This record gives sequence, C-alpha cells and structure tokens, in this order.
Amino acid sequence: MTDNLQRNDKKPSKTSLCALDWLNMCIGDVLGGLAPYLAVYLRSAHHWDQGSIGAALSAMGIATIVAQMPAGALIDRLRQKRLVLCLATALMSLACIAITLFDNFHAVITAQVLYGVAAAIAGPSIVSISLGLVGHKYFAPRIARNEAFNHIGNVVAAVLAGLAGYFVSPAWIFYLVATLGFASIIATSFINEIEINHDIARGVHIEDHSSSIGAVGKLLCDRRIVAFATAVFLFHLANAALLPLAGQYLSEAQPKEAPIWISACIVAAQFVMIPVSLMAGNLAQSWGRKPVFLIAFSVLPIRAFLYTLSASPLLVVPVQLLDGVGAGIFGVLVSVIVADLTKGTGHYNVTREMIISAQGIGAALSNLLAGWIVLNYGYSSGFLSLAFIGLLGLIICCLGLPETRDLSSDFSKNNKVVS
Repeated sequence: MTDNLQRNDKKPSKTSLCALDWLNMCIGDVLGGLAPYLAVYLRSAHHWDQGSIGAALSAMGIATIVAQMPAGALIDRLRQKRLVLCLATALMSLACIAITLFDNFHAVITAQVLYGVAAAIAGPSIVSISLGLVGHKYFAPRIARNEAFNHIGNVVAAVLAGLAGYFVSPAWIFYLVATLGFASIIATSFINEIEINHDIARGVHIEDHSSSIGAVGKLLCDRRIVAFATAVFLFHLANAALLPLAGQYLSEAQPKEAPIWISACIVAAQFVMIPVSLMAGNLAQSWGRKPVFLIAFSVLPIRAFLYTLSASPLLVVPVQLLDGVGAGIFGVLVSVIVADLTKGTGHYNVTREMIISAQGIGAALSNLLAGWIVLNYGYSSGFLSLAFIGLLGLIICCLGLPETRDLSSDFSKNNKVVS
C-alpha cells in the first residue's frame, strides 16, 4: 500500500483528467435514464396504455434503488473500476437498443431493470475513479468539474435528442443515448489505470484489512451519517415534485404553451447548474462544506413558496432558476461530504450509495405525496407543504451535520487545484 500511496502523491496526467471530463460529458444523459423519452416513444410508436408506461418507467427507478448499496460495496471491493464502468455503460447502451427492437411489455421491463442496475454501478464507479485520481484534498473541485461537464452534456444531448426525434424518428433518441454510452467507454479507456489509487478511492488512508460487514454496520449507525441521510431524503421529498407540480399549474392556466415553458425551465436550470457546480467546489474548500450545503437547502423552501404567488410563466421560469442553484450545489457536495465522513474507513462507496438510496426514495415518494395534497387541498397547499418539508430538512442539516472539511488540507493554503 505504501507504493500506492506514494504514486497518488503525483499529479494525475492531463490525459487522464481530460478523459474524465469527456467521460462525464458523454455519460451525463446516459445516467439520467430514458424516462422523458421512453414515455413518449411507447405511447406514440407502440400505443401503450398509461398503466403499462408507468410500470416501465418505475422499473428502472426501483432497480436502481435496490442495486445501489450492493453496487457501492462492489466498487469498494474491486480494483478493476474502469472495467466495471465500461461493462455497466455497455449494458445501458445495449438496453437502449433493445427497447427499439422489442416492443413487448416483458422485454421493455427487462431492459429497464438491467439499465437501472447498470446505472447504479456506473455512477459510483465514476465518483470512485475521480477520488482515486486526485485524492481527498482536491476532491471537491474535481467533483465540481465533473458536475459541470455532466450538465453541459445534458444540455447538448437534450438538443440532439430533440432534433433526432423530430426530424428522424423517436427511436433515434435511443440510438443517440447508446452512442453516447459507447463514447463514454472510449473516454474511460484513456484514463490511466496506474494513476488511480484504489485504496483512497474507497476511503482508506491507513492499512486496513478489517473491512467487515460489522464495520459497515457501525459506520451506517454514525449519527452524522444518519442525519445527513435524513436531510437528503427530505430535500428530495420536497424538491422532486416541484417542477412537475409547476408544470401542471402552468398547464391549467396556459395549456397550449405549457410544454414550451417547461422545456425553458429545464434548460435554464441546467445552464445555471454549470457555473454553480464550479463555484460550489471552490467555496466548499474555502468556506467549508456545511455553509455551502445550507445554501442549497435554503433556496428550496423559498422556491416552493414563490410558486404559490402566480401561475404565470413570467414568474415560474425565473423561480425555476433557483433549482439550478440547489441542484448544482447538491450534486457536488453529497459526494464530498460522504468522502469526509468516511475518510479512513474503506467504505466510501457503500455509504455514498446509502445516501443516494435515501435520495431516490425521497424523490419517488415526492410526486405521490404532492399529488395527494393537491387533489385534496389545492396547488397552494401542495407548494406550501413541500416548502415545510424542505425547511425541516434545513433544520436537521443545521443541527445534525457538523462541518466536515479537513482543515489540514485547507484550500486557502494551497489553491493550486488539480482539475
């Protein structure tokens, strides 16, 4: 292990870092899943009913949530992270193609389940490779850069998918996503395996051969991690339903123009996330993790409350820009805070996937909860309820999560960032 630690002290090559940029840009839309495109494709091309479409959309999400913690444990154990990432990405690409070849219910559900499991493996693989390349000291700005390129890729892919679906056919959207997946594999091959410290990539800093199940259980009972997981759950329980709810709100006031305005909301938020992600990485080093993370929590209840003021797109679209602030910070800080909390344990990836599972469960329940409240009490009550949930998450984060930044690697003492 000594040799491995010494090797990680060297700055990663520009080739590996550039390949990591391209990997994040290409794979962003692949990891995001097929839900926005799949619903339209199955309805327009194969005339599926809404119940069958709902089952197909849910299959990937459920599979991803179930597979996340085992996937994290797998990434902690294996040193062949590039190979695992390539296999998972190839499986997602093949699942995309399979959906265009087989239109029966069981084939599509199977493809979605395989896609969800592969996505659960690919996500932590990228984060782990990033940590293994740059180490804890430069992890925050590196994850920030990952997120920025991810959002750039999402914007480019959304434009290309729209053009492919409109001018060629909806099936070509899936071929595009598959192509991006194979491009991600090419980018991964340019990351130098020798430069990845696989011990640091799983959170080990000292020789540790006791990565037992008991040790994982003890780690997951850590009050700080439980508080963090609870806050993440509440954030997504409040956040996930806000844009769909705003879309419904808009459609009742302006049904014809609503799709255009929703698209404007999505693209605008993605553009905001790019600079916010980069700023979040730097500020997390100079200010600390907690103050920056609290900004993401603070804008959520404000955004939910502002939606109650008007259904006009002139208000809804600008308010949605706040989602770019919250999501941009959140995408960077979750991985960084978990790395801080698990440093030296050897269980970084399995702990991170537990947090991501809490995020997924919160997002899955959000639309159910918001839909029930709106149905019984109206839109204003729905938005205010989500604002209250977000505020509760902010309080838990304030009281239960300490500052996790390691002052010995203070960014202000060494502002030469490995990007």
